[in-house]
Order: sequence, then C-alpha cells, then structure tokens
Amino acid sequence: MKALITGASSGIGLDIARYLATKKYELILVARNREKLESIQEALPTKVTIIVADLSNEQKVKELYVLTKKENIDILVNNAGFGMFGEFTTTDLQQELEMINTNIKAVHILTKSFIKDMEKKNSGYILNVASSAAFQPGPLMSTYYATKSYVYQLSEALWYEEKKKKSNVHISVLCPGPVDTNFNNVAGVKFGVKPLKSTYVAKYAIDKMFKKKMLIIPGFKMKCAKFFGRFVSDKFLLRCAYRIQKKKAK
Repeated sequence: MKALITGASSGIGLDIARYLATKKYELILVARNREKLESIQEALPTKVTIIVADLSNEQKVKELYVLTKKENIDILVNNAGFGMFGEFTTTDLQQELEMINTNIKAVHILTKSFIKDMEKKNSGYILNVASSAAFQPGPLMSTYYATKSYVYQLSEALWYEEKKKKSNVHISVLCPGPVDTNFNNVAGVKFGVKPLKSTYVAKYAIDKMFKKKMLIIPGFKMKCAKFFGRFVSDKFLLRCAYRIQKKKAK
C-alpha cells in the first residue's frame, strides 16, 4: 500500500506521514525543503521516496503526477497550502497568486489526475485538507478563506459523484480549526484560541478517512461552530470573523 502526501515536511502533513508509516504504508513525500524531507526519510520506519517540488508552479504539479502515476497510489493527501493575513487592498498580489496556485490549482490538478487512476482500479482514498475557514467568508484573510472554501466544495461534490457511481474511490475533506503548526508563522498571525495538536488532527483525519467519512472536523468546538453557523445571518458571521481575525494580528 502506498500514499502520496504533499506539504509533508512539517505540521499535519508530516504527522499524517508518521501515522501511515506505523500502518506500514510506503510513502511518497512532497515538499519544497529537501533537507527536511531527507531527515524525515531517514527517521521513518518504512520505505520513503522524497520529491522536492514547489506546488505553486503549475508545471511542477503536472510533473509530479507524471513522476508518480505508475506508483499505484492508494492514498492521496493534498495537504500543501499556506495563508496570509491582511486587508485585501494591502496584501501582496504575487503571494496571493502563489497561494491560489498552491491551495487550489495544485489540489485540483492532483485530485483530477489521481481520481481517474483510482477509478480504473476501483479503489483509493483522497484526503483534501481544507479548514474551518471554508465554512464562511474571512475578512482580513479573504483569499485564504476563499481557497479553502473551493477545496471544501469541490471535495463534497466529488464525494457525491463517486457515491452515485457506486465507486470504491472515497473522497474526504479535513476542516480543522486552529492547529499547532507553522501555519501561523507563515500567515503572520497568532491564534486567539488554543490550537489542537497536529498529531491528534492527523490521526483523527486518517482514522475517519478509512471509515469513509466525507467531512472531517476534529474538535468539539469546531463541530459546534459549524452546526450553529447554520442559524445565524451572513452579516453576523462576517462581523464575528472580522473580530476573530483582528485578534490574530501579530
């Protein structure tokens, strides 16, 4: 059994790799940092292939698929992604485009490519990592929230398409709240609530994926927020999101 994990050099991606290694999966780990990947390769108790790639580059994403399409991938984890804090009129356009490429285009390309291969053998799992940000608009992190909404909506739609086909290919989407990773340093924010441990989120996500759960939300607070969000207006959610984001400013 073999799993391909993007964004595997730290955080949730790394902890998913560690957890799948305990289940004897062979791993193909993708990230930009060769040194970190080589260190992980040496430490994990399973066969690990590393691929250094910048997934904000569309051509590199397509090359990644060409490199791995014959590997008979059983699990695809689209975890690579990052965020950015700031008002839309002040954030850097080039960084935003790189975010859109990584958070959306890379996920779209890899999902579309591998789901076809999985359908041919009628088996496989795809876990797309979104965020609780997917459930509402996010002033002060507007582009990031929008990218995660795309991943969430796409994953749900694909899950239903596979269900209607009576396919054994299963799609899951992970939507955690704050997680203790390097995300906040990259995005330039600090969390307003206590984050979940990355190890817990990774194990929870994989266990639920294997149980063929479509929407995976770790943590009781985030489950409650998702449920009660149905009963309030969009304007109320916007006000709440703005206040929460404002408190994140470093």
